Amino acid sequence: MARYFSSFPDWIAGRTVVKYRYHRAKGAAAMRYTLMHKEIPVLDMDLDEATSSVQKIAAVYQPRHLPLGTGTKKDGVDRAALNAWWIDRSIPASRSGVRRALETLDLPNTQMLLTRCFGLSLSDQYWVRPEYSGLEWKQINFFEDPFSENVGDVLLGKAADAAGFDLRSPDNTSDGYLKKRWKIIGGKRCLLKAGSNPFMQQPFNEAAASLVAQRLGIPHVPYTLLWDEGVPYSVCEDFITPDTELVSARRVMQTVKKDNSTSVYQHYLNCCRALGVADIALAVDQMIVLDYLIANEDRHQNNFGLIRDANTLEWLGAAPIFDSGSSLGYDKLPPQILSPRMTECKPFKRTHDEQIKLVRSFAWIDFDQLDGIEQDLRRIFDQAGDYMDENRKSAILAAFSARSDNLKALAKTQHPIDDQTQDVEQDVAEDYVN
Repeated sequence: MARYFSSFPDWIAGRTVVKYRYHRAKGAAAMRYTLMHKEIPVLDMDLDEATSSVQKIAAVYQPRHLPLGTGTKKDGVDRAALNAWWIDRSIPASRSGVRRALETLDLPNTQMLLTRCFGLSLSDQYWVRPEYSGLEWKQINFFEDPFSENVGDVLLGKAADAAGFDLRSPDNTSDGYLKKRWKIIGGKRCLLKAGSNPFMQQPFNEAAASLVAQRLGIPHVPYTLLWDEGVPYSVCEDFITPDTELVSARRVMQTVKKDNSTSVYQHYLNCCRALGVADIALAVDQMIVLDYLIANEDRHQNNFGLIRDANTLEWLGAAPIFDSGSSLGYDKLPPQILSPRMTECKPFKRTHDEQIKLVRSFAWIDFDQLDGIEQDLRRIFDQAGDYMDENRKSAILAAFSARSDNLKALAKTQHPIDDQTQDVEQDVAEDYVN
């Protein structure tokens, strides 16, 4: 049985209405799609109409181009792993404000948005092509073609006009729990991200983390601040290009089975080495040091990882550090900010005091570059206005200074220690309350 519907008429070049013919799997409410990697057909699969879950793998064409961690040793596909990868592309159900957005869009869940935008993302080059559609990558990818702001408006809680509502947006596949949206600014694909109540501190933390990373020469994604209708947002340019893609540490660590005698930290290094990325230790050291200094509480396995060439599949190295907003006591009162016992830690150890012991070398750090940084950090937080009083700013700066002094002392005496008993038990992203 075939079904037809009209796609977004203004999307395809020439402003023509494109008719897509779908294959409905026998006995199931599913549609046939081809998983594409840019222009390369990877496999055919049936997706459930109601949940967007993978119901069946019909054929595999290019096993090398499967999403990392979804293939099997005999050039097959692990359907459960592929389904998890696919559903992970959808907006988390716990995203701040997402329930209201689904009501506005009249959709039962965020997974339904995946196929509405063909699974397109600004983090990688995968997408799904409806059977018989004839769609091409160059017609629809978000790296080179414009996209709608309608979905982003709804996700930020702005009023939406039902007439002419356009679902073609990379916001349909954005992860994380804070309100966010993609926007084209000056021809650049930029991500705007809000903070969480009551302090809305995360955008300012992103700018602060960028400053610390810049001073220490740590590869990072630069963040700036933007205010819109009285709400602060962090802004960063997409660090993925039409020819590269981000592969999360979570996916990397699924490529090799972890044994009980190996720590989470060592397992990540082992997996990178097995993929051919052998010199990853310095990048991990730099991430751990930055997270120690800013007391990052949410460096989960989906916000760090590797970059690869999407055409050749060559590994290019560690991704620059990004998404550091859940730090500097973002959700705490001043006395708690000053107490290291109140700070959580990810992705390797339960506490920053234990995680910093993993660092193999501090020789790359020029501590003189941190001289006077508190004044520059204060200028960032002074922009917060009524969201941040003087007591809060003073506590943030005092706690940062104490960690900086501790790090200087550790750098003189520490030898690497990997105590497996201090490993994280479950590495999941922070869940923010609406």
